[in-house]
Amino acid sequence: MGVSEMASYEESRQRRLEENRKRMEELNLHKLSASLRTATSPKSSPVKKSNPRTPRSPVNLSAVRRSSRFVDKPSPNYKEELIEPLGRPKIKRSYQRRDLLNRVYASDEARAYAVERAEELQTGLETEFPSFVKPMLQSHVTGGFWLGLPVHFCKMHLPNHDEMITLTDEDGNESPVKYLAEKTGLSGGWRGFSIDHELVDGDALVFQLIKPTKFQVYIIKSDQSKDDDDDSDASPVEVNAKRTRASKKSDIA
Repeated sequence: MGVSEMASYEESRQRRLEENRKRMEELNLHKLSASLRTATSPKSSPVKKSNPRTPRSPVNLSAVRRSSRFVDKPSPNYKEELIEPLGRPKIKRSYQRRDLLNRVYASDEARAYAVERAEELQTGLETEFPSFVKPMLQSHVTGGFWLGLPVHFCKMHLPNHDEMITLTDEDGNESPVKYLAEKTGLSGGWRGFSIDHELVDGDALVFQLIKPTKFQVYIIKSDQSKDDDDDSDASPVEVNAKRTRASKKSDIA
């Protein structure tokens, strides 16, 4: 680019600048930009005076009785108190804790024999009263003392809600136990029945529902000898009752 061309370019640039300046003055853009700068400049906020905090008076947490009718009456007690369900009588028993380390496990032969005897006894019961055979396991007679019952039997014959059920042994002794409908099993009271009748692993029980909430219970001990099978004329229930009485006499002796 030559010297003459640069000079003409500079002259045209100066003319454009002058025209732009005049146009800005006509539109008062200088004053407008100055006013905007003044308006947007930050202003220092005045320092706020902080009031000193006054200590709060302690709150009285005692119960407030707003009604004049209850001024002289004691404050209510909202502590929850456990209520014995279903009116179950409280029976105080002192049981010695079973030694879980010295559990006695029944042999397969003894377990099978007890079940066989229980099924034989069941066949001699009145058919109008439903019944079932329940072999005993360690969890039934030690530790948690929880006895689950056959689900189908419970759905067919037992209440569909929690209820107190009576267990009657062959001597007529009655024991109240808590039946849990949702879990179909016996909970509270079953531990006492198990310990009172010295139930152990391998025993077999026959439960006969003689009333809507009452079982007749026949106990077949796994350690009973086969030598008593000579009572051919007696019914299985009579044979079992004889064996039960003989077992109790031997324990007393």
